[in-house]
Amino acid sequence: MKLTHAAVLALATVLIVGCESSGEADLREWMAQERAQAQPRVTPLTEPKQFEPQQYAVEGEMDPFSPQRLTLALRRDSAQVASNAALIAPELARRKEPLEAYPLDAMEMVGSLMKAGKPTALLKVDKLLYQVGIGEYLGPNYGRITKITETAIQLRELVQDATGDWIERMTTLELQEGVTK
Repeated sequence: MKLTHAAVLALATVLIVGCESSGEADLREWMAQERAQAQPRVTPLTEPKQFEPQQYAVEGEMDPFSPQRLTLALRRDSAQVASNAALIAPELARRKEPLEAYPLDAMEMVGSLMKAGKPTALLKVDKLLYQVGIGEYLGPNYGRITKITETAIQLRELVQDATGDWIERMTTLELQEGVTK
């Protein structure tokens, strides 16, 4: 039995029409009921607080806009800027040393010795061994070696605090025993 294209098309149309009418009316009725029952819930806004201006009472206080107060603040700030500049200026004027290119966490203190009566520390950086003494510089924060013991190197670093002012910070690089990288 051979079906023609027209017969297949007619059969498909009958199947589609038969499926369409079975549940569509029920679905449309349910959707209409749900729309009618849905109530939007909007919480009412509270009234904004009324702004009441306050009178500025100077009684015994210094006026914040007075020239005296401004002069004191400027004098205090200029003294602080001058002390910060004096702290960092010598560091900016000198030539950088090779170990200032490496961060302190990339350095390992692997030993110490006395060389010509002066304490000397042995640092391992990038699989190379360096001898450093007091007064030499390490790390990116202008770290100057202030003391060398058998187990540690103490540094004075210059760092900027949250306000941008330069401050001194003491840091210690300790001996790494039995650590190999």
